[in-house]
Amino acid sequence: MQSRIITFSRNVFLPLTTVCRNRCGYCSFRTPVQDGCLMAQDVVEKTLQGGASLGCTEALFTFGERPEEEPGFAAYLRQTGYTTILKYCEAMCRKSIACGILPHTNAGILTYGEMEQLREVNASMGLMLETTAKIPAHVGSKGKEPEVRLGMMEDAGKLKIPFTTGLLLGIGETMADREESLMTIRDLHKRYGHIQEIIIQNFCPKPGTPMAHHPVPGTDEICATIRMAREILQKRIAIQIPPNLINASALISCGVDDLGGVSPLTIDYVNPEHPWPAIDELKTIVGDAQLCERLCIYPQYIKRGWYHPDLEPLINRLGQIVKLRSSGS
Repeated sequence: MQSRIITFSRNVFLPLTTVCRNRCGYCSFRTPVQDGCLMAQDVVEKTLQGGASLGCTEALFTFGERPEEEPGFAAYLRQTGYTTILKYCEAMCRKSIACGILPHTNAGILTYGEMEQLREVNASMGLMLETTAKIPAHVGSKGKEPEVRLGMMEDAGKLKIPFTTGLLLGIGETMADREESLMTIRDLHKRYGHIQEIIIQNFCPKPGTPMAHHPVPGTDEICATIRMAREILQKRIAIQIPPNLINASALISCGVDDLGGVSPLTIDYVNPEHPWPAIDELKTIVGDAQLCERLCIYPQYIKRGWYHPDLEPLINRLGQIVKLRSSGS
């Protein structure tokens, strides 16, 4: 009997800015303009070069949503020679490709045209749905309106972008809300076939935030949500958990397929208090399952050609590398 396969991606995490228009009650990633501003180009290049030397295949580009809406950010950005954060992101994605690492961008809400532009330099993209429920934690965060996020996810499907989404557990939603969120993702995938993975992520309280003392979901509750996801979602959608935030070993048997991006170089900037496990530790986490490395674009989308033609040589080369590493050669 063939053992289960659990996958992961070897990545570098590059938060291009922590300036954000949203005011989520659980977030400590967002910072004011004077504190967050921009990850400098030389820092991005050094990180990419370091990641390439460690065998990383994915560059996860993130930033706060629509930072230009925050007073002072646009003027600061112009001083660097870039007119928008998306133009800066596109330029850094090109540097990533030049270093031999595939970009994956999670930039918050984007228009159809913006995603079409970034598709040229990204092998995949993502946006956490979090929940379809209207919750107090999202008051003051117009980018967290469920219909806005679902609209972007639908546009990604129309553009044939291999897409990552997910639920954030414990931010005020109910189990019924989670079921509704999962069914909505299922229906989107039924129409467009573009959801390659869904993250089941637990909320982590942050000191100094309005939800600093909010209760967190336990392992049994997370397991129940993973099992529900497996029942609702199409089989080809991978279910991912973050191995640095929860007791991943206890959840593998609940229906987990993937451990997400794990970095041998950079921290988890969204949850800096939770270090990544070493790559070798992942083998212990998966237990009797087989650990295999993957790219940020899943094999079924490579076969379909769901990527810009300019990315094909790098996708093919890195695909051979992860195949050899996973086979132990």
